[in-house]
Amino acid sequence: MEKVEYAGFWIRCYATFIDILVMLLFISVPLTLIYGAAYWQSNHGILGFWDVFLGYIVPFVATIWLWTALGATPGKLVAKLKIVDAETGSKLSIGQAFIRYIAYIPAMLVFFLGFIWVAFDKRKQGWHDKMANTVVVKVTPKTL
Repeated sequence: MEKVEYAGFWIRCYATFIDILVMLLFISVPLTLIYGAAYWQSNHGILGFWDVFLGYIVPFVATIWLWTALGATPGKLVAKLKIVDAETGSKLSIGQAFIRYIAYIPAMLVFFLGFIWVAFDKRKQGWHDKMANTVVVKVTPKTL
């Protein structure tokens, strides 16, 4: 892969913050309309079909689609970042996107160390990036 600038920890935190805001808007608002105050006050893990569908399935499918089609989530688009194959710089395959998404779980398990790893890695890869063989790069005219 030609010379690229890897996206570091803080810019990726910024992109994640934007993604969280987008998800809150597109997921929490409909779920609040469907379940009312019970959505926020319930002690139950899952409230029903719409909770599973909007809270788990839609984010999974949307994220995989965004990563494979655009190479970025809304936050990464705003931050001018792109997720690419670590070896070729090309778009992610569906398999890579799936592995990257599932790999968030071990990256979070030990005090989010898998995400913090981005700050110390030479290619700014988190554990999820390493497992999926991806990197996050800053978008320049060359990387479009």
